[in-house]
Amino acid sequence: MILQVLMENTAVSDAFVCEHGLSLYVEAGGTRILFDTGRSDAFVQNAAACGVELSQVDLAVLSHGHYDHGGGLTAFLAANDHAPVYRHTLADEPHFVQRPDGEIAFIGLPPELLNTPRFRALDDDAEIAPGLTVFSSVTGRELLSGANRTLLIRQGAGYAPDPFAHEQSLLIEREGKAVLLAGCAHRGIVNILTRAMALHGGPLDAVVGGFHLSNPRTGVCEPDETIRGVAARLSRYPTRYYTGHCTGRAAFDKLAPLMGEQLTYLPAGSRIEL
Repeated sequence: MILQVLMENTAVSDAFVCEHGLSLYVEAGGTRILFDTGRSDAFVQNAAACGVELSQVDLAVLSHGHYDHGGGLTAFLAANDHAPVYRHTLADEPHFVQRPDGEIAFIGLPPELLNTPRFRALDDDAEIAPGLTVFSSVTGRELLSGANRTLLIRQGAGYAPDPFAHEQSLLIEREGKAVLLAGCAHRGIVNILTRAMALHGGPLDAVVGGFHLSNPRTGVCEPDETIRGVAARLSRYPTRYYTGHCTGRAAFDKLAPLMGEQLTYLPAGSRIEL
């Protein structure tokens, strides 16, 4: 199983562009998978630099309805004429952030995507292909990110905290491996991993994605107590963790000495064999 990072906040070299966003490409058991598309069409340039043919992708999964994960969908649909895009039913609803100055800004998907016929809307766990399960049934509430409090949805004439019902993750069970792809883990990486292990029936081989341990608008990471709690829970299992994006570099640097070789940072341009 091969995974390549097409977009992340940082890059392995000047040969790749970077932006605040996430996009992952996976080849697993003969299926080519795109998971998220970053915030713009820049991931297309990185795909070319990685030797990834977006026109050959078999299916795409959108982790949630924020622009930094789905902003490049228009570019993907132009580059690929057949792959379905699996999103949660609620992903195309408006989503917002309250900035440090109090301003509320739209951070949802591009409006032109709302009627895309290639979307496949999911409202529950679903096996979208043999060994590929998209799931949103995460009920745990442990070690949630405080940065979530700035993220909102519409409620009547005002706003309310986002419950992240639109967030979904992908469990890949192929080639004798079990791998979890998570976008921003707004529901908590510990809780998402717990659900993935329940679906799989035991520990996973790898987890790849953002852990949402920092606020991208302030650069402030979660309290040390939360970071230590996440490290302790993740370290219980014989699993490798590959992270970046909303984990934040400061939080990663605090996780790293606690998790050792279990933890790896993944900038754009990275390639790993899982």
